[in-house]
Amino acid sequence: MTSGVHLLPVHPVQYERLLRRAIEEDLGLAGDLTTNAVVPPGERIAARIAARGSGCVAGLPVAARAFSIVDPEVVFSPLVDDGARVEAGAVLAEVDGPARAVLTGERVALNVLGHLSGIATVTRALVDAVAHTRARIVCTRKTTPGLRALEKYAVRAGGGSNHRFGLDDAVLIKDNHLAIAGSVAEAVRRVRETVGHLVKVEVEVDTLAQLEEALGCPIDAVLLDNMPLGDLRQAVERVGGRVVTEASGGITPATARAVAETGVDLLSVGWITHSAPSFDVALDL
Repeated sequence: MTSGVHLLPVHPVQYERLLRRAIEEDLGLAGDLTTNAVVPPGERIAARIAARGSGCVAGLPVAARAFSIVDPEVVFSPLVDDGARVEAGAVLAEVDGPARAVLTGERVALNVLGHLSGIATVTRALVDAVAHTRARIVCTRKTTPGLRALEKYAVRAGGGSNHRFGLDDAVLIKDNHLAIAGSVAEAVRRVRETVGHLVKVEVEVDTLAQLEEALGCPIDAVLLDNMPLGDLRQAVERVGGRVVTEASGGITPATARAVAETGVDLLSVGWITHSAPSFDVALDL
């Protein structure tokens, strides 16, 4: 099996209900009319899942579970690991078992595999673009409802890192919070009086003046939002390693290199989860 990056897996409990709902949606009330009419009940087949383009793979265990939900007799044998880079034509997995089950589970399995591999592929492109710097690519909470755990896993498969998973695992004071609190200092004061000592606190700033105010507060990170490259460089210099620096806003494969070269620690990119094109995969008998 071709080895990919070291990944912490997503527990099946985190996507079991999602897959069952997707299969129920596809089956509807009458089941797979085409397959049940054309394929004899006892027919067995051997098939391959192949890549139609080059990219980075993510979601093979999830695809395997989709098939086994339809029928536990389906055997899914991955030939690469999640996180592996593949070329067009590469066989990602072999699928053997009852023909009706394989064909019925095909679309849900490929939908998930294609979606997650698409995220991993664009993430890998950004990671490669900044590989000569210390910056890491991180995702955001701009995820498909219900798919966050899987989409953030796909980012990791592409070599990226995860930002907070939800509203409850870190504090990020954004512009609307600042507008209500009246100042960075007041917003941070309210947060520190409320959250526990283990909770990290990050403040979003969009000017160097705001940054100076934030650096006078007990924070762990600053989000430098939509700053021009010149301001980003100045911001990194002013921070001087005291807190983590994160750049966001309009980061693409074309701009990521220049942003990373300002010296920021993190580049947060929302579109890698909400707008990544699906990776083309197919099931061939």
